[in-house]
Amino acid sequence: MTAPVAPVTALADGEWHRLHPASPLLRGGLVFIAVLGFVLANMRERLLDMFVIVFVPETGDEIDERYDGWQNDWANDPVGAIVTNGQVGWALLAVAVVVIGVIVGFWLSWRMHTFRITPESVEVRSGILFRSHRSARLDRVQGVNINRPVFARLFGTAKLDVSVAGESGNVQLAYLGSALADGLRADILRLASGARAERSRAAAPAAPSVPDAAGAAFVEQAPGGAGGQPPASARVSAVVGRRVDEFLAPELDPNLAPPESVVHLSVARVVGSTLLGGTTIAILVFVAIIVAGVAAGQEWVILSFIPAVIGLVGYLWSRITKSLRYSIAGTPDGVRIGHGLLSTANQTIPPGRVHAVEATQWILWRPFGWWSVRVNLAGQSASASSEAQQRTLVLPVGRADDVRRVLALLLPDAEPALEPVLGPGLTGRGAIAGFSTTPRRAAWLRPFSWRRIGWVALGGVVLFRRGALTRSLAVMPLARMQSVALGWGPVRRMLRLASVRVHTLAGPVTVELPVADAGEAADLFENLAADAVVWAGADESHHWGAAREHGATGEQAVAGEQAVAREHAAREDAETGQIPEAVS
Repeated sequence: MTAPVAPVTALADGEWHRLHPASPLLRGGLVFIAVLGFVLANMRERLLDMFVIVFVPETGDEIDERYDGWQNDWANDPVGAIVTNGQVGWALLAVAVVVIGVIVGFWLSWRMHTFRITPESVEVRSGILFRSHRSARLDRVQGVNINRPVFARLFGTAKLDVSVAGESGNVQLAYLGSALADGLRADILRLASGARAERSRAAAPAAPSVPDAAGAAFVEQAPGGAGGQPPASARVSAVVGRRVDEFLAPELDPNLAPPESVVHLSVARVVGSTLLGGTTIAILVFVAIIVAGVAAGQEWVILSFIPAVIGLVGYLWSRITKSLRYSIAGTPDGVRIGHGLLSTANQTIPPGRVHAVEATQWILWRPFGWWSVRVNLAGQSASASSEAQQRTLVLPVGRADDVRRVLALLLPDAEPALEPVLGPGLTGRGAIAGFSTTPRRAAWLRPFSWRRIGWVALGGVVLFRRGALTRSLAVMPLARMQSVALGWGPVRRMLRLASVRVHTLAGPVTVELPVADAGEAADLFENLAADAVVWAGADESHHWGAAREHGATGEQAVAGEQAVAREHAAREDAETGQIPEAVS
């Protein structure tokens, strides 16, 4: 009997642990700072005059005369009203009570927020007055994401988000020590993989020092200083040095992933592809409206459209910064994707968690051969937050070769089957490389794209290509298929056409064949429905660690193809009335 895998950190022991002591400040402290900034902004006149009096004393009489008329007005000058009414002591007492209350609230929030990692689930307990207990089953983990906002990076912390299948099922640990978050992610993925054999510790990151009760505070021993501790100046320099190293370190841990990303994005490509998007067109339209309105004497357009332009420019900037320092590589526990300039993020998509992949090419990208790749993941719907939507974008912009490398990482079992059909699927049209096409009468419904629409099913995946202004190639693993629908309306029925839609999880990818010959669509519907059952039965990627230990990764793909071939042969024999021979 094999021994269990040793954990990377001391937090995967099934016991309750606390988050980083700075977590309450990072979660709610920013709101407190914003309130303080609002108060100071409303008192800016008084504060500005105080500085003016200090540096230009001769203006004191003029300023005092200005405040004589309304120094008792609480709305205009609360500081002056407090001083005039002799309530300075009470004001200081109120400030002290608020500060103490905030500190006590932060301490209680940290004290009552605990988590534990067991072999079955990730559990989080939180709340002071109203307690909550969230639990995420490890066998339903769809990915583990680590976000490092720029403010949190100053404290050396990170936010770990465990994505789980289901509506609002994600579990978040905010915040942990940065190195501790990386190690804990390795532990969660190890437990979710079903691996039981002792794995080489060289493949895991070096275990950090054993954390204290807070789960993130570390004390590095070094010679020198009283009690074996280094001097205070040396400790400060060490902390600053570690923070600088963390800001410059790559998002992909070289101990867990190959040191080189399989795709490299230049700054020029990131900026150029962003500026050639639809957002830039919207900005130019709004600017033209503003210029025309001002020229016509309609100044109201400034107040109406300037905020929209500012928002769109901010969106462009965020798109650029989030795509910088992009990296993607394969690890033993899935695909690791990192990105971000100041605020960084990285996610790990375990094997078998990708439900659909789509490569798209906007028409303005076509001269440069650029493509973007999105995926459907459980727990990351298209209507989720912008952060969750960013996780579905696995390749912001890349060439056809980059798309091929990314698909090889996301769907490794289907890579040999995808190789000959990927090029025709991205840019081809007509019946090439095994793609079935639509008849000429489909031009009544799709006048610009009917020649490009096509499909092919092989190697456990089905590919749908479509689009004229925006080219699209959707790849769907049949083992992840939820259902398939065949539909036709009155117009399609007259033209003997139909549509086929493969249902998957909610997300940015829609796997649909918009129009096809009715007979071929019906055959495709039957084949997909039958093949999906066979491939789902042969799939064991939800326990990728156990499958790897038994060497079953490639064998399962071969077994699935053989089972599909037998299913097709049996179906053909049934249609022709022949009795199939027994297969051992």
